[in-house]
Amino acid sequence: MYLGIDVLEENRFSVLKGKRVGILTHPAGVNRRGISTIDVLCRSRYVTVVALYGPEHGIYGNEKANQPIDNRIDKKTNLPVYSLYGRYRKPQPEMLANIDTLVIDLQDIGVRSYTYVSCMLYAMEACFENNIEVVILDRPNPLGGKKIDGPLLDREWKSYVGAFPVPYLHGLTIGELAILAKSMPNWMNIESKTRKQGRLKVIPMRGWKRSMLWPETGLKWIATSPYIPSFSSVLGYAMTGLGAQEGGFSHGIGTPYPFRLLTHKNLSSDALIKRLQALDISGLDYKIIRTRNTKGDPVSGVYVGINNWRRLKPTELSFYMMLMVIDLERPNPFQTTTRSDLFNKHVGSTQWWSELIQNKGKPRIQYFMKRWKQEQESYKKKIENYLIYN
Repeated sequence: MYLGIDVLEENRFSVLKGKRVGILTHPAGVNRRGISTIDVLCRSRYVTVVALYGPEHGIYGNEKANQPIDNRIDKKTNLPVYSLYGRYRKPQPEMLANIDTLVIDLQDIGVRSYTYVSCMLYAMEACFENNIEVVILDRPNPLGGKKIDGPLLDREWKSYVGAFPVPYLHGLTIGELAILAKSMPNWMNIESKTRKQGRLKVIPMRGWKRSMLWPETGLKWIATSPYIPSFSSVLGYAMTGLGAQEGGFSHGIGTPYPFRLLTHKNLSSDALIKRLQALDISGLDYKIIRTRNTKGDPVSGVYVGINNWRRLKPTELSFYMMLMVIDLERPNPFQTTTRSDLFNKHVGSTQWWSELIQNKGKPRIQYFMKRWKQEQESYKKKIENYLIYN
């Protein structure tokens, strides 16, 4: 299993020779031996690194979520670090002035709302506008390349937590997303001529197959953000991340089981597990777990397990959680929320939102599942000629 950075190193960094290089990465940007891409490139006699760029959580992954990060000088390399999660999300011309090529090595988790793919897209736009070459070092989609699930993003909800018009589980590597962004009209917020003339190179992996979940790669998982410390939490994010945005659900943040341990303010664990089991969602099972949170307080909740990944539609649980919120809480939290825009930027479906706020009986969840399945099939046909790995 060779990552993009490994293939680049094996080829003696030929695409970077003679160029001034900037690196956009984070702690999960490592080679197959666990050495950071920053160290690999800075130590090479073939590469001249002149600047670093940090996404949300920063280049060392120690910044809190949703917290602006300032530019600074990196004490380890003495290089300038330009924050792409501070005053600017899109690199400004002066931030790119000293580089010829921007190398991007970011580990995504396979869901649309995770901000690293948005960071990549904004950086690509800026580079294309400023005649800077972009080199993407490809990495696995930890959920594999076959599982596609959830609604496509309605264009009106395009944002930093939804930069691509793809299903919630998009089934692509970050390199494939980059290729599609350059190829597809309206996927980038720049002029068509600039997009077409933009210089993009994707360094593919070797040994990765679309059928692989992360454990099958043999690679060690490195926390991509504070709440995604393990592959278990990647799976959980896909299953429960959307379902706990509004109402009284919590999904295990602050416990040893982030995004896997469900609690609801109005239900005991026994009552919650009965409701979840009654949903009869294919591929899932549940058990009650008693643990402690980071404050040392006892927590009892329902652990969401997977017994059949092939049959599972990961986002289905989140949408049933939304229906449970309406059933358990008065008034309907979706009718009273002040965060409707943020909710819709994550979920991406205006029609589903209308169902939640109208609440005329039970929203037609199976109707939506069938509709989204049709959208997913059209999406698969649209992307098939752009896939690197078959």
